[in-house]
Amino acid sequence: MAIKIRLARAGAKKRPYYHIVVADARSPRDGRFVEKVGSYNPMLPQDNQDRIRLNLDRIKYWLSVGAQPTDRVALFLGKASVIEMPVMRPTPQKSAPKAKAQERVREAEEAQKAAAEAAAAPKVKEEVPEEVVVEAAVEETAPEEVVAEAAAEEVAPEEVIAEAAPAEPSEEATA
Repeated sequence: MAIKIRLARAGAKKRPYYHIVVADARSPRDGRFVEKVGSYNPMLPQDNQDRIRLNLDRIKYWLSVGAQPTDRVALFLGKASVIEMPVMRPTPQKSAPKAKAQERVREAEEAQKAAAEAAAAPKVKEEVPEEVVVEAAVEETAPEEVVAEAAAEEVAPEEVIAEAAPAEPSEEATA
């Protein structure tokens, strides 16, 4: 007969509470069990001492007889230093992100690294000669002067129209 140390669910809907039981591996999850050796209340905060209660003497006895803990119970027992801490399996490859998603993640990481390197690099100001600065200042004021000169010259609308319209052929040229 294969013996398991496992969780048996109790509690109300959306309010789980588990008994840690020693049961035959063939019996249903919430069915017949041999002995109740602890409890687990996932609704309590992780630092609460009543979250996981274990009867360590009975658990050690059942382990010595050959009972096998399930993954979750083995984790509890490993934290309690009853058994060696189990190795947690990585997530399955099927549930891993696909190629395009992994590429996007890689590109985002590279962009973050580049941004961090750019921020970490010292910003060096290039020294610009004074002559260039003076010329730039003159160039900036030049368009304003041109606008002021154009406003000062009052151009008659007839002159603008005459310049823009094409010349009409005269009657003498057609005869």
